[in-house]
Amino acid sequence: MRRRSFCECARPDRFGPGPFGRDLVGPGRLCRDRVRRLGQGRPDRDDRGVRDHRQQGAAGRHARCREHRCRAPRRTPRDRGRLLRSAGDARQGRRLHDPRRRLAHAPAGRGPHHAHGPRRPAQGRRRRHRHADVLGPLDPRPHRAGQGLLGRERVLCGNSFAVRRGGALTRSVAAAPVRSRQSRRQFLIGGAAAGVGAAAALGTVRALDHAPASQAEAALNGGHTVPFFGEHQAGVDTSPQAHAAFVGLDLRDGVDRDGLRRMMRLLSDDAARLTQGAPALADTEPELAVVPAGLTVTFGVGPRFVQRAGGQTPAWLRPLPAFGIDRLRPEFSDGDLLLQIAADDPVTVAHASRMLLKDARSFAAVRWVQRGFRRAYGSTPAGTTMRNLFGQVDGTANPVPGTPDFDEAVWSGQGWLAGGTGAVVRRIHMDLDGWDALDPTGKEASVGRRLADGAPLTGGSEHDEPDFSATTPLGFPVIADYSHVRRARGEQPAAPSERIFRRGYNYDDTPVGDDVSNSGLLFVSFQADVDRQFVPIQRRLDELDLLNRWTTPIGSAVFAIPPGCREGGYIGETLLG
Repeated sequence: MRRRSFCECARPDRFGPGPFGRDLVGPGRLCRDRVRRLGQGRPDRDDRGVRDHRQQGAAGRHARCREHRCRAPRRTPRDRGRLLRSAGDARQGRRLHDPRRRLAHAPAGRGPHHAHGPRRPAQGRRRRHRHADVLGPLDPRPHRAGQGLLGRERVLCGNSFAVRRGGALTRSVAAAPVRSRQSRRQFLIGGAAAGVGAAAALGTVRALDHAPASQAEAALNGGHTVPFFGEHQAGVDTSPQAHAAFVGLDLRDGVDRDGLRRMMRLLSDDAARLTQGAPALADTEPELAVVPAGLTVTFGVGPRFVQRAGGQTPAWLRPLPAFGIDRLRPEFSDGDLLLQIAADDPVTVAHASRMLLKDARSFAAVRWVQRGFRRAYGSTPAGTTMRNLFGQVDGTANPVPGTPDFDEAVWSGQGWLAGGTGAVVRRIHMDLDGWDALDPTGKEASVGRRLADGAPLTGGSEHDEPDFSATTPLGFPVIADYSHVRRARGEQPAAPSERIFRRGYNYDDTPVGDDVSNSGLLFVSFQADVDRQFVPIQRRLDELDLLNRWTTPIGSAVFAIPPGCREGGYIGETLLG
């Protein structure tokens, strides 16, 4: 499209003949304002000079008045489209450019042909950044000294003009629609921005909707308590918490039966208070006790404890037989007293451990401490089988608490231990680096279960019985003879006499030397008779279990878990009287 050199807005038919008539006005000639000045004998605009923007009050043409730039090239529609922004651009903080806004800032009583007052200092200028459709006090950038044409200002607001008189803004009766032309690029950018804004707003709303529920659940779990008093000690059939500390203690010399009684009374009182969210006696940090988070404290006694108490020691309450795969360390083995402290909050576990050990230090010394973890509370549905650090489900064959099978497998009915159980605590180191080198098929073959869902390789779901008689098309067993599940279960479904209840935790300690990890499993099982239920299983695993290539037991201990106590009593009173 061709560009025109002079203003072509003049209408020749409005001027009569003469030296300044039709022959001078028209396309490519002079505009009506210039003709009028020449007819009045006034100097031509070009003879008056142009006032520079740095000059203050000098006579000359006003460089900013677009209506009088008759010699300025005409802009193309594309140029006008770039200047005349749409209302959508104004909402994004951009200025609306319209030629009619230029006259709204001229000084009162003066036109562009007169000398103007001094310009406002640069540091005092203010830019207008306001929504174009909102009426109210505006702060437009002054054109000269803050005076409008005839004492008023015409400001574009949306699709109409508003007139300011004496600081008040009123909308004009006549509407002045503003026509804008958007380019394809502006249209696409605007649509994309709107989509991103809508998505962000939706995400924010959803986040706000879910935040209160999550906070409420966390607060509810923090106040959750497990009863301390009862027929059985808590922490056996209780749903496993996310964090646990196992502490083994050795009795000090000179602690007799009366000393054991005083110690167990004191520790039982501490545990009864802490598990209910109350500080222990002489608690120096009572603020840490107000969040029990399902805290349980379970006490176990070793062979020497029973001997000093003068009770009858169960036949199975002794160190386990030696197994060929064991590499036991004294710092993780044996002990006279066991404290199992578990909660869904590690701060609660740490505080309870410290309080119990402070009150027990006059009677016993710490032999070892082992800390473990599971999935965080709420990260998996209740009843989900835990996974060890090999990625395997661990404890699929557990009896369900509260069922006759569980009661028969776990609770003892003999003497002072009636209502109690036996506990085996073993620390099993796991070679995660070597396990990583094995492909998924090899991992599943060594376990005998699918890693994804824990189902047997013969099919079904996690809790279906494996079919040890199934073979491959080549005649090999689907579940190999050396697989862990086959060695642990035996050829037939596990008899009640060999069932145990597993309640283990993972551990991940500081690596030693050049090792990448120092991780493993805190194997914890509860059974009424260790010799009759646990030892046969462990012997089969010791003979032929492919997992032995990546696992090594480095700690082992056996404890008797006394029954619970009534309110006002203490743990071990059936033994200590």
